[in-house]
Amino acid sequence: MQVSSLNEVKIYSLSCGKSLPEWLSDRKKRALQKKDVDVRRRIELIQDFEMPTVCTTIKVSKDGQYILATGTYKPRVRCYDTYQLSLKFERCLDSEVVTFEILSDDYSKIVFLHNDRYIEFHSQSGFYYKTRIPKFGRDFSYHYPSCDLYFVGASSEVYRLNLEQGRYLNPLQTDAAENNVCDINAVHGLFATGTIEGRVECWDPRVRKRVGVLDCALNSVTADSEINSLPTISALKFNGALTMAVGTSTGQVLLYDLRSDKPLLVKDHQYGLPIKSVHFQDSLDLVLSADSRIVKMWNKNSGKIFTSLEPEHDLNDVCLYPNSGMLLTANEAPKMGIYYIPVLGPAPRWCSFLDNLTEELEENPESTVYDDYKFVTKKDLENLGLTHLIGSPFLRAYMHGFFMDIRLYHKVKLMVNPFAYEEYRKDKIRQKIEETRAQRVQLKKLPKVNKELALKLIEEEEEKQKSTLKKKVKSLPNILTDDRFKVMFENPDFQVDEESEEFRLLNPLVSRISEKRKKKLRLLEQQEKPKTEEEEEPEGKPSDAESSEESSDEEKAWVEEVRKQRRLLHQEERVKRLEQMREDQQTVLKPQFYEIKAGEEFRSFRESATKQRLMNKTLEDRLKLEAKQGTLNVSDTAVGSKQLTFTLKRSEQQKKQQEAEKLHRQERKKLRRSAGHLRSRPRRGRPFH
Repeated sequence: MQVSSLNEVKIYSLSCGKSLPEWLSDRKKRALQKKDVDVRRRIELIQDFEMPTVCTTIKVSKDGQYILATGTYKPRVRCYDTYQLSLKFERCLDSEVVTFEILSDDYSKIVFLHNDRYIEFHSQSGFYYKTRIPKFGRDFSYHYPSCDLYFVGASSEVYRLNLEQGRYLNPLQTDAAENNVCDINAVHGLFATGTIEGRVECWDPRVRKRVGVLDCALNSVTADSEINSLPTISALKFNGALTMAVGTSTGQVLLYDLRSDKPLLVKDHQYGLPIKSVHFQDSLDLVLSADSRIVKMWNKNSGKIFTSLEPEHDLNDVCLYPNSGMLLTANEAPKMGIYYIPVLGPAPRWCSFLDNLTEELEENPESTVYDDYKFVTKKDLENLGLTHLIGSPFLRAYMHGFFMDIRLYHKVKLMVNPFAYEEYRKDKIRQKIEETRAQRVQLKKLPKVNKELALKLIEEEEEKQKSTLKKKVKSLPNILTDDRFKVMFENPDFQVDEESEEFRLLNPLVSRISEKRKKKLRLLEQQEKPKTEEEEEPEGKPSDAESSEESSDEEKAWVEEVRKQRRLLHQEERVKRLEQMREDQQTVLKPQFYEIKAGEEFRSFRESATKQRLMNKTLEDRLKLEAKQGTLNVSDTAVGSKQLTFTLKRSEQQKKQQEAEKLHRQERKKLRRSAGHLRSRPRRGRPFH
């Protein structure tokens, strides 16, 4: 648990510390708690009080039992039961939630406004109904007496959806191009909407007419505020029957009495960030206003700062737990923030043990290091000649040294070394000189890789420095001192190949461009010099004609150089080709042997060539060829369609096998015939008496 204090107001962060992953077993979690001190000291007030990536909005139900939060990714809503201090349910949604509202005392009736214009209704069992509004919505409010939902967004109209009749009603037509936020007063039902023009329009829902307009953009500009754009309304909140707080996109909070068009108070956050949310704390007359960076608590009567809270991550939403000193935040991080401020009120009923915990911490405060004490070691005491003070009240032993009063330390050091200020002054001057030197190119020797490129960059940098000395120009970063290009001068793989075709063709152009740049710099320097005498153009050609001739001559020279390089490249390619041909002629071709797989019969290479030619032909040509060979038969059916009959080709091995089987059958027939002939002949021998 982290404790911070501002204006003697202690703020306890209950969500700081390391978070353990869900997939860890209980045994590993216990082992981590034994080893890691931060894990052991952390307080997990509500189990799994986090989102996968980011939490966007957070709200508490009216009965105070459930905390609902929406986040991403994937878009989802999570409901936490404070009585059980754990997650009750989680529902995934089709798109991200802009904002949501709890209509019932518990979680049984919830309305979600999605960023794809859909409005989703959820009941206790889950999803109930979905509908759509004509324009993209940004905020909505629920009017309890008439059961109307008021939606504002990227339109001048305020859409009304009646939940009793189940249909849309006639919208309210505002004078604004778009509306950002809205709120309904719980006492008399006044509906207010904040526009992008910096105005707040108030409507009476009973007669559906506008009853007033407040120009907040004009009133938010004070003498101390610096504004670069038109302030728009980013937050709106009613308190009681007559008080209203308005937050702008430039970081101001305006406090209004509805009976006046002038603000009672203008509070500037001094960050220039849009106000995300505004809440009222009635017991201490405080206003809690939050932007993405800080939560400020200040008195609504005087505007005096009470305390402030600056989380580690950016804020998306802030929720004040009712009738307590607990603050819940939705951050740009997986963890949702829980803060307890005992001055604002007691701890909620479901975590009343926090009061006892904070009281024990206040009774036994930890020893802290103050700014008016100096930590010194035993060696420092020997140098100052203060070793005789060890054990006295002037020195307090701590770890490997001592704490002593900073005033005593400065007095003794001044007596021991009276020239300490001069040394300090010299050190500061030396640091300033080193800082100016660091801005220059610091290269003691050329790098091993791309030496010519580095030398060229150094020369260009020197020329730039000479030109910037005369006129104040913002110096650009150099490639040699930039860490992003450090590998280019260290890794040999980035070496520029000057013999490559691309380099040889581009080098004339690059050199010509660098010469032009140098010439242009010289001309600019000459123009800056004061002209003492008026220059007269010589007779003949004017200066424009001469410059055009010079540019044309330069272009011709560049074209000739490129052509020359191309000719050299062609000659080198020709020489390489001739050398390759000579090597091919000198080499003696040796016969190559190929191994035939087992069970396959060798065929001539002609068959493979004819097969390749056949594969290159079209399907029509192949069908015609197969019809000629007799392997394909095309005939018309009685219905009028075509019928194709294919006969498979037989290989030589199959033909030999069929012939052998035929001979075998013939031999068996001969044997059967000879056996039948022998049975039909009579026996020869003696007659039987």
